[in-house]
Amino acid sequence: MPGMEFAISKSVLLAIVLAPLLGSIIAGLFGRQVGRAGAHSITILGVATSCALSGYVLWQLVGQGAAPFNENLYTWFQVGGFEAHIGFMVDKLTAMMMVVVTFVSLLVHIYTIGYMHEDPGYQRFFSYISLFTFSMLMLVMSNNFLQLFFGWEAVGLVSYLLIGFWFKKPTAVFANLKAFLVNRVGDFGFLLGIAGVVLMFGSLDYGTVFANAPTIEGATIAIFDGHEWSVATLICICLFIGAMGKSAQVPLHVWLPDSMEGPTPISALIHAATMVTAGIFMVARMSPLFEMSDTALQFILFIGATTAFWTGLIGIVQNDIKRVIAYSTLSQLGYMTVALGASAYSAGVFHLMTHAFFKALLFLGAGSVIIGMHHEQDMRRMGGLRKYMPITYITMVIGTLALVGTPFFSGFYSKDTIIEAAKHVSEHRGWVGHYAYWAVLLGAFVTSFYSFRLLYLTFHGKERFHAAPPADYVAPEADSDAHAAAFSHEHDANGNGNGHDAHGHDDHGHGHGHTPHESPWVVTLPLVLLAIPSVIIGFFTVGPMLFGTDWSGHHEQLPFFLGAIDLSPARDTVLALKHELWHGPVAFALHGFKAPAFLLALAGFALATLMYLLKPELPGKVARAMRWPISILENKYGMDALWINGFAGGSVALGKLARLFDMRVIDGAVVNGSASLVDFTARLVRRAQSGYLYHYAFAMIVGLIVMLAILIRIWH
Repeated sequence: MPGMEFAISKSVLLAIVLAPLLGSIIAGLFGRQVGRAGAHSITILGVATSCALSGYVLWQLVGQGAAPFNENLYTWFQVGGFEAHIGFMVDKLTAMMMVVVTFVSLLVHIYTIGYMHEDPGYQRFFSYISLFTFSMLMLVMSNNFLQLFFGWEAVGLVSYLLIGFWFKKPTAVFANLKAFLVNRVGDFGFLLGIAGVVLMFGSLDYGTVFANAPTIEGATIAIFDGHEWSVATLICICLFIGAMGKSAQVPLHVWLPDSMEGPTPISALIHAATMVTAGIFMVARMSPLFEMSDTALQFILFIGATTAFWTGLIGIVQNDIKRVIAYSTLSQLGYMTVALGASAYSAGVFHLMTHAFFKALLFLGAGSVIIGMHHEQDMRRMGGLRKYMPITYITMVIGTLALVGTPFFSGFYSKDTIIEAAKHVSEHRGWVGHYAYWAVLLGAFVTSFYSFRLLYLTFHGKERFHAAPPADYVAPEADSDAHAAAFSHEHDANGNGNGHDAHGHDDHGHGHGHTPHESPWVVTLPLVLLAIPSVIIGFFTVGPMLFGTDWSGHHEQLPFFLGAIDLSPARDTVLALKHELWHGPVAFALHGFKAPAFLLALAGFALATLMYLLKPELPGKVARAMRWPISILENKYGMDALWINGFAGGSVALGKLARLFDMRVIDGAVVNGSASLVDFTARLVRRAQSGYLYHYAFAMIVGLIVMLAILIRIWH
């Protein structure tokens, strides 16, 4: 049998996980000994090994019919009859994630050689990003909830270290604390969900839990007397709250835009391609549980739709090039979540895959612009860069066309499938279904508008990098530790300095004194390698991964995620779309030219072209005419204030109240009060115990008189 002949090797899987960990340890603990070249060489070798072996595992599963791997490697601990294991579950869903994570991570490692060239924390940075790759692999390859939680928290820890990598920069420290605290809110729900799994199934093993998932259908539990809760709904919503934190869904989304304070390679690796999609992967992996609760799916659909549209609107008013892309990430994560809520799990993870390539491309492209502009990030200080940075420009155009869902580009096949899935379920999910459909449909207009706005402000129009800054311009914070290597034109094509000192932002006068330039090859090569899948990977994989056909769409084959994503044919939204729409990738793309989503994207492109290319004076007029709505977007709907002044401020106020209660009641009344009472009583006793005989005789006479008076009173 093919599945027996091409069995996945346990040693190969261990090598995939441990190679990045080994590189991280060497670069982190022995960075001084191995030097800069040694640090990036060993970590790149480790991640490249993982990427190559991950591709080999995917080839075994897809091309050679190997059976999925699901084994425990060793027992972590045993308490009574309960055991926890370290093990791997590697099927096509896992293998696809492994390839995406390691491929994007490999390109980010290469890119980092150029971007962080002169940073004093060079070895430490490579150690962190390699450790992140290990953590993410542990998460996606896990075969049980406890190991999943280990990887979940590990990527959270490394993201905390990376967002605050420039730890002397106050805004970076604030951002990493914000990310850490907001994710702890989501993780609290995630832990409750895992506890519910243990309570109901007595196991943390995926296989055991999924096999017994039907047993909780209709089951209820009384958390409070007289109030019965659906077990499936409770577990699924708690698990999804964890996904809301990790995948930045409203209202737990506020940490992701601020995480742009970290170096740009982190934005691409963690907050566009891999870490933030961990929640999407988790829900898809848990599909047998989520299919037990219509209420949970409705909740997921609503949260995803809200995130997809409303956070995308904020991107329209951002001027920082990285923050525009960050809000785009929030919006696209909302699209993936809508797919999960619509029971189109395969469409959600398919968009996860395509989005990883073109969003990493856009983030790394933004980093290339920042290098060329000598650490400038405000798009109002750019303009006309396409003639100075042609490779960056072309690749970012490709990434933009993929992001807005242009037919034949990768983003089209995944994004339009989600929109069609939302349209399909809108007929069965009441007002939530209609809300979700219109949110993702109108989101196509919003995405197109802010994406082309970014292109025009950055690469087209008048050159503004020599002009006076706008009135509300805020210069990036200078920091001796914070990316002093914003490449100057003195660097050679290999990204190596030629003996000149590194130029910090202040040295460049915020971009006033130097002509922009194209980035070195270690920066542009990853852009080109990411641009290729951004164009073609959707065309060749949409048939096999979504619709159970070969790439041409003409020959039926087994569903790609068969056994990894389980749902009944009656609830299979993607299967319904196959019967309605699928006639191959070419026909699907041609149909897309007539779809409402493309027409709205075209309208967004036309409006952005009018406002930012043909009539650049229009945005100022619109801003003055629509001051109130724009101020709402600039204030992010007050969500930051709600978290900072409400949640965080409320927690601080509660802490102060608890401190006051402790000082006045616990310490004051109970501890100090009881001590004072004892002291007062002791003083009285000391006065009675004077040591003089006549005092005692007087006391005895008084006591005798009192006793006689009482007896006489009782007698009569």
